[in-house]
Amino acid sequence: MINVGDTLPEVSFQQLTADGMKNPTTADVFRGKKVVLFAVPGAFTPTCSEAHLPGYIALADEIKAKGVDSIVCTAVNDAFVLAAWAETQNSDEITFLADGGAAFHKAIGLTMDTGDFGGVRSQRYAMIVEDGKVTSLKVEEGKSFEASKAETILAAL
Repeated sequence: MINVGDTLPEVSFQQLTADGMKNPTTADVFRGKKVVLFAVPGAFTPTCSEAHLPGYIALADEIKAKGVDSIVCTAVNDAFVLAAWAETQNSDEITFLADGGAAFHKAIGLTMDTGDFGGVRSQRYAMIVEDGKVTSLKVEEGKSFEASKAETILAAL
């Protein structure tokens, strides 16, 4: 599993934008920037839609006031699903990056297998990344939801 002090691996994400499908790389997203990255097991799921993402939306201005260039949400969903979820959540403050094949999450060692429920998914976590290097990492244990919520990351900044 990735640890504080490690550099994120170079992978490509998928992002549906108004201009079509984009494939930003880890370098595109994190190089030279301070980024809060949080991951959800799946778009449209209860905790993700009712608490995790809304917390980051509500605290986006406070998080960015701490010198954060962008707040990124990722999930092992396709870019179409993440774009639809973003639209339903009125989340203009958040960048959504799809990891449809779980390449990023496998590379950082933060996957879980949910079996028939959804297959390989991301664990729920949040990290602070500065110029591609992890400076804070909060991974949830089991089905808990404390370590990765927006309030925790805001306090860590």
